[in-house]
Amino acid sequence: MTVSRVALTPEAADLLRGLRAQHGPLMFHQSGGCCDGSAPMCFPQGTFLTSAADVHLGDLDVGTADNDAAGVVPVWISREQFAYWSHTHLTIDVVPGRGAGFSLESPTGFRFLVRSRVLTEDETAELAAQEA
Repeated sequence: MTVSRVALTPEAADLLRGLRAQHGPLMFHQSGGCCDGSAPMCFPQGTFLTSAADVHLGDLDVGTADNDAAGVVPVWISREQFAYWSHTHLTIDVVPGRGAGFSLESPTGFRFLVRSRVLTEDETAELAAQEA
């Protein structure tokens, strides 16, 4: 069994495919609050620099016609925020509204948001084994 910390809805995958067609390969960084709330921010890969202060939660496969790497959208979170959310599974979804200021979906009339749930004991144990 492979357990992930992050997933996305089909609607979010559709929006990501459209954004990828416009902007190329993408990435997410889950913000920690303040000005953009706790919004998942979508950027072209390489324009938001991650560091040792960030945790790679996983990769989302939004699919491509030829299954190239452009269909993979890495998801990052600040290490400090991860300390609070390490017990949760995050699902990136999309709803009507205006996205956060620098996130690529801002002009589309939609915004990404995160839905979360507590990981089960089995998922927590599997993640610990995977990450060891």
